[in-house]
Amino acid sequence: MLEFDPSADIQALRSTFSDIQAVVDVPALRADIERLSAEAGAPDLWDDVEKAQKVTSALSHRQAELKRVTDVEQRLDDLDVLVELANEMDDEDTANEARAELAALGEVISDLEVQTLLDGEYDERAAVVTIRSGAGGDDATDFAEMLMRMYLRWAERHKYPVKVMDTSYAEGAGIKSATFEVDAPYAYGTLSVEAGTHRLARISPFGSADKRQTSFAAVEVIPVMEEAVEVDIPEGDIRVDVFRSSGPGGQSVNTTDSAVRITHLPTGIVVSMQNEKSQIQNRAAAMRVLQTRLLLLKKEEEAAKKKELAGVITASWGDQMRSYFLYGQQLVKDLRTGYEVGNPAVVFDGDLDGLIAAGIRWRKRKDDDD
Repeated sequence: MLEFDPSADIQALRSTFSDIQAVVDVPALRADIERLSAEAGAPDLWDDVEKAQKVTSALSHRQAELKRVTDVEQRLDDLDVLVELANEMDDEDTANEARAELAALGEVISDLEVQTLLDGEYDERAAVVTIRSGAGGDDATDFAEMLMRMYLRWAERHKYPVKVMDTSYAEGAGIKSATFEVDAPYAYGTLSVEAGTHRLARISPFGSADKRQTSFAAVEVIPVMEEAVEVDIPEGDIRVDVFRSSGPGGQSVNTTDSAVRITHLPTGIVVSMQNEKSQIQNRAAAMRVLQTRLLLLKKEEEAAKKKELAGVITASWGDQMRSYFLYGQQLVKDLRTGYEVGNPAVVFDGDLDGLIAAGIRWRKRKDDDD
């Protein structure tokens, strides 16, 4: 006779999920969707392309958030049926299926629970991530490319849309820098804990005599903002350079000077864009990112904060937030949370949820203590 009674575990999941539903405020979410759907259905919506894009994007994000919650609710109900069926049929295979679903739901609900901790001003927005190689020569540029792939694979695992906005390839291996947008609800709040200096220690594939090499890369994360109209950028404060988009090895990938680099002279902030089709589109995209960075800087100064929201990141010794060891012990360790993964390969393949969740919980505790 099959003895299978996971009712206590299921009840614990339902209790946690009930708390999540209260924080998410499902009725308010449905009301938002109804309002945005009405706006999206207006016949003159696309007369204002910018407004239309904001409305449709907001609607898509709200619908995705609601679907995550309703899917979990349905899966919990289905799990009850599956458990009942396993016991009625005295079937171990069905019981194993229920056990697997119970474990999977535990992970999903844990992810949702972490999301409820994201209550910062910009946390629910999409994110723009910039990766820059630091000290370490070819190893550093190779490491920067490894990090870029890691985050793109993470987004792919979650089915989050990603748009690569700019890539600057190194003359040797890897990339000097890359910028990409992750367009998903709470992408900024989630990925913002990844901002900082990342350190790689390994036997260098570019050196000789099996020498261990330490290299660094900086990760910056900023929210995607609506047009930052309150940040006025005089034309005299910026320098705009145009050039041809380039690929690996410095090869040109087009025949026109469509890529744009904008330098904000008072602050030294540099933004490059090359993945849009025209110079006008690249300039507009670069200006949006520049405005966002300046807006964050302005808000920081007003709040007398010590660091920018995106972080002051030097990509060198002394300020790393995570280390990746690819020799000997084979380990990824977050130096803020103490969270460790003993298989770096799965991390570089995009399995970041444990590290990110630990980072979000650490930040929440730190904010509460402050």
